[in-house]
Amino acid sequence: MRFHRRLVIVFAAGAAVATYARYVRAWQLHWGATPAEISRALPGDELVPRPTFNATRAVTVGAPPERIWPWLVQAGLTRAGWYSYDILDNLGRPSARRIIPEFQHLAVGDIVPMSPDGKHGMPVQAMDAPKSMIWGTPGDTTWTWQLDPMPDGSTRLISRVRSRYRWFSPTIAFSLLLEFGDFWMMRKMLLNVRSRAESASR
Repeated sequence: MRFHRRLVIVFAAGAAVATYARYVRAWQLHWGATPAEISRALPGDELVPRPTFNATRAVTVGAPPERIWPWLVQAGLTRAGWYSYDILDNLGRPSARRIIPEFQHLAVGDIVPMSPDGKHGMPVQAMDAPKSMIWGTPGDTTWTWQLDPMPDGSTRLISRVRSRYRWFSPTIAFSLLLEFGDFWMMRKMLLNVRSRAESASR
């Protein structure tokens, strides 16, 4: 009886993984992005060649890039927050709903904090205001923001995360968190950045 139960569990788990890989993964990796946005090269792609995880998500924001840029510059734990599920990624503190002048001086080499002490996070690799910004560690994980102005005055806000999984390293735990949790946090962040930028523009 135990053998049959284990066999059922193994088959069920295999079916779940196959379903996720075939139908769910592509959708969550490319939420909101057009085929052209998914396939195009973005600044920073070369920093993580042949990524295991390569997610491109996007939203249209009814504001020009220069109105969106300050919200991204001030992001981070101990800064303005992540505009996502604050109980999970901002120690329960509400993310900022205004532009904070003292957090507008981000530069290459600075850390976008992801730890409660504000000392650990993603180094800024490049900035081209208000067009693109790259955070991360070359060869490991990068997070690129791309802001493309549209003819009607809106902006396509594109987020791309590229990461290489280390299957036999303790960091695989983080990689699995990225695989299954990144989409929900990123989607919420994109929508909330859009809401804040559009409200400020009005």
